Formats: sequence, structure tokens, C-alpha cells
Amino acid sequence: QVQLVESGGGLVQAGGSLRLSCTASGVTFGSYLMGWFRQAPGKDREFVALITASGFVTDYADSVKGRFTITRDDAKNTVYLQMNSLKPEDTAVYYCAARRPSTLRYDYWGQGTQVIVSS
Repeated sequence: QVQLVESGGGLVQAGGSLRLSCTASGVTFGSYLMGWFRQAPGKDREFVALITASGFVTDYADSVKGRFTITRDDAKNTVYLQMNSLKPEDTAVYYCAARRPSTLRYDYWGQGTQVIVSS
């Protein structure tokens, strides 16, 4: 059974930092592209960042470029999202997801972790 478990969310003041983690089980982690998404109250889920299976390529939403960094540690089956210079508009539930590189649809999703940024 595949599981993605996020952690690291919480309450932080604007300008602060958080590091989210997502640990996978039940999959060959190194074969999957990993992504982070977020959903704010009343809004659609949106893409935040991705990292390819090789770890060599990353991509970010314009709204987080220069502030967020996605990395992966295949030995720990974990993907991270380092979030710096947080803004109140970053408040959302953050989800990690996994997909095979040959597809466009994410196969597996975590349950989400709440991030609240106070002004």
C-alpha cells in the first residue's frame, strides 16, 4: 500500500521559514517525480514545485520562485520543501504527490499539512 505522509506544517510569522517533509512508503521512490501542491481556503489546489526522479531538474510556481526550494533524499524516501520569506498568502494546506515520469497525472497524494502564516 502506497503512503505519502507530510509533516512540518505549523504557524509562523510573515518572513519566517518552515521546512515540509513528505515520506513515501510502498513505492520505488527513486522512480517517481515528486511534487508539492497547496490549497488555500476557498481556492483551487495549485502547483507549488516539482523535482524530477533524477533530482536534477526542479520547477516552481512563479509565486514561490526564489523563496521555496524542493529537494529529495532517496535514501530516506523523502522530499522536502524549504519555505523561506513566508507571506500570509502562502497560508494553505500543502500536499505532496508522486507520479511516474512518463505520465502527466499524479498517482499518489498525501493527506496534507497545514501552513498558517500570520501577518
